[in-house]
Amino acid sequence: MAHCPELTGRDAGDPAGPRVLDLRGAVDVPRLLTRGPGERVIVSGLPGSGKSTLMRRARGAVRLIDSQEVRESWARRLPDRLPYAVYRPAVRVAHYARLWRALRGPVSVLVHDCGRTSWVRNWLGRDARRRGTAYHLLLLDVSADTALAGQYERGRAVSGRAFARHRRAMARLFSEVEAGRLPSGCASVLILDRSAAGALDAIVFGADEPSDSHR
Repeated sequence: MAHCPELTGRDAGDPAGPRVLDLRGAVDVPRLLTRGPGERVIVSGLPGSGKSTLMRRARGAVRLIDSQEVRESWARRLPDRLPYAVYRPAVRVAHYARLWRALRGPVSVLVHDCGRTSWVRNWLGRDARRRGTAYHLLLLDVSADTALAGQYERGRAVSGRAFARHRRAMARLFSEVEAGRLPSGCASVLILDRSAAGALDAIVFGADEPSDSHR
């Protein structure tokens, strides 16, 4: 593969470029992924695959919508002995409320997706059609063992049953994408393995609006 220091919208989704770009196993991978003002991007992968880590590399005018960030915010305010299962419904409502508010604004949005929530991708597709645009998908492809190691490293492991459901959902999504059937409203897909994701220094969004990426 030719050296690719920066990946632009044309490289990964413009009508003049490929709709699916697979960087798994690539030797020379981009250091930057650039997106224009107001674009929406979903980062999808197994729990523990590194979605939140990748999202923290976002720069510019972008709002991060990460369910893990919401969970940690609630956990800091609640007693340690309170199981997450008790307040998980409230965390989910808060997370999707944040997404709803973000999509109503002009600023770019970067969304955390565990793969099971196909309705979130459909939601982004409807938002894209309403705005006369499209959204983009970043797929993280890591092994189950790597994802499980990532869960234990962060100290938050999902149940075996839940992880199995995530694996089936991600397998279906990869199968569809690899067959050229992109989710409705999705303009492009960038597939990254652990090595390619690690090489990506930043996802840079246009700065036409003040940055609020940490809200």
